[in-house]
Amino acid sequence: MHFTYPQKILFKHCDPAGIVFYPRFLEMLNDAIEAMFSELLEWPFEAIHEQNAVPTAELNVRFRAPCRHGDQLELRCTLNHVGRTSLSLTTQAVGASAGDLRFEVDQRMVFTGPDGRPAPWPEAVRAKLNRLMEANR
Repeated sequence: MHFTYPQKILFKHCDPAGIVFYPRFLEMLNDAIEAMFSELLEWPFEAIHEQNAVPTAELNVRFRAPCRHGDQLELRCTLNHVGRTSLSLTTQAVGASAGDLRFEVDQRMVFTGPDGRPAPWPEAVRAKLNRLMEANR
């Protein structure tokens, strides 16, 4: 694991049945990824998005257990592979106290240039991603 993001389940995340409405999980995922870019890579989205972007090209989500209002989660992000223009990572959301898996996501993001087309990662970012992955093997 390369980055952990705490997330409390709030009233706004829940449906009338009292469990998280599944699209909210993707919002939580995006919050964790945005924080990871800012804190771990020291490359915040507001700087990236001045001219470029890092859209998600692929998601595979597996829901394992429900989350309820007040639950505390940890979103644990693991960098898997950096390609010329893409980044593959896995995020697991676990209950902060019990450590039980609630949902997990395999994701592929693509760095894009000002024209919206895939572009090579800036060399400094690629080097940092590779260092982080090497350090956690």
